[in-house]
Amino acid sequence: MFVTGADAAPTVGSVSPAAQETKTVRGTLPTGSPDFVYVPVEVPSGVREIKVAYTYDRPSVPAGTVGNALDIGIFDERGTELGGRGFRGWSGGARTEFFLRADDATPGYLPGPVREGTWHIALGPYTVSPQGLSYEITITLTYGEQGVAVPPPVYPPARAKGRGRAWYRGDCHLHSWYSDGRRTPAEIAALARAAGLDFINTSEHNTHASHAHWADVAGDDLLVMLGEEVTTRNGHVVALGTDPGTFVDWRYRARDNRFGEYARQIRRSGGLVVPAHPHATCIGCNWKFGFGEADAVEVWNGPFTPDDEVALAEWDGGLVAGVRSRSVSWLPAMGNSDAHRAPDVVGHPQTVVLAEDLSREAIQEGIRAGRSYVAESKNVSLAFTATGGEGEHAGIGERLEVAAGDAPVTVRLEATGAPRCVVRFVTDQGVLFTSAPLPVAGAGIVEWRTTPSYAAYVRTELRHETAVGPLPGALAAFTNPIFLGRA
Repeated sequence: MFVTGADAAPTVGSVSPAAQETKTVRGTLPTGSPDFVYVPVEVPSGVREIKVAYTYDRPSVPAGTVGNALDIGIFDERGTELGGRGFRGWSGGARTEFFLRADDATPGYLPGPVREGTWHIALGPYTVSPQGLSYEITITLTYGEQGVAVPPPVYPPARAKGRGRAWYRGDCHLHSWYSDGRRTPAEIAALARAAGLDFINTSEHNTHASHAHWADVAGDDLLVMLGEEVTTRNGHVVALGTDPGTFVDWRYRARDNRFGEYARQIRRSGGLVVPAHPHATCIGCNWKFGFGEADAVEVWNGPFTPDDEVALAEWDGGLVAGVRSRSVSWLPAMGNSDAHRAPDVVGHPQTVVLAEDLSREAIQEGIRAGRSYVAESKNVSLAFTATGGEGEHAGIGERLEVAAGDAPVTVRLEATGAPRCVVRFVTDQGVLFTSAPLPVAGAGIVEWRTTPSYAAYVRTELRHETAVGPLPGALAAFTNPIFLGRA
């Protein structure tokens, strides 16, 4: 890395010329640069605000070759060590400038005192072209008295009014303007209510700066859980429902053997570990850490696409592997919108969870137990059960305990809001039953009879009609499995 620095003339603005100092740092990052490069900034005493602006070159590259993309954030005088003690904010590639001071900061950054010492601007060369990546950073230090510190944060409550034991709809992967989204928390909350959601989870990329900005939009009808999308170079993971103010570091790859440490941190902070879009095609998005530390997996992300189909197949293969090894544990599936901006639809898809109450703890327990299904919208509702010949009964995420492998079992799906969709019953052998299309009204009941010997589990898919070919249509909904027979 090649870096130069130059002091510039004081900037004249709303303060006296002597009250500001501007410095410019230039450098070039070659291909093969480290994932993160830290540019030191000496901050003298008496500084009240730091402002950073940056640019970088984007040369033309041959087809099939990556161009330049450079992320940015900042750490204060407490250092850049893993764990984030000095973390003060991250905007990735979403912004070209940011500021922070005691009383305010750019969304994605944490307000607080500007203390004397060596700060570091964190550069993340996401991709570097063959020509290298040349950048220029302009740092403006404004002197004066520290502003009045922001009041202690107020966080959304961990419980909403709810309906007691009921099915609750949620979207746990959303982005506001506190990372690379374009919507405010108020706009997201309004869209969540319009989508029929009962709960949401904040998941900004690599920052917890939004946590203190959701209390005003939560309410008796909307539970707002707090989290982060931990965006590493080897995949993304949603920290779902962590304690307020929890920051989870992201600066490692699978080869560093660090993920387990941070997965445990998520759980210690009251959250769930949910790998996101595991087969997404964007650089660094494909999940490389394995699923041994996961509490659930995001199988369906946004509009249903081929990478979701692959994720669904991989998840189903994991269910089969669990059956083969006679493992009691299994990995539940989720679906979330990953909505950033229009036209992204909040609540498409949404996870519908059977929970004892509308609280963080109850929703998390329902997700962890797999008592849930995924639907494309509030219009789709499912009731899926399995019944034994002697009255035994089980629902989604449960096990139907019947005495013998040849004991008769009836699985039953009641669906609404799925016009012309076909119902598929999927087992450890694959798809063993496909219904005729549901009527245009979208409601119907489909039953199928089997035994535990024939099907170790049954899960349900609702698929839209497909125009041609043998491939199934896009998902309208799917359930977690019901397991059959004794464990």
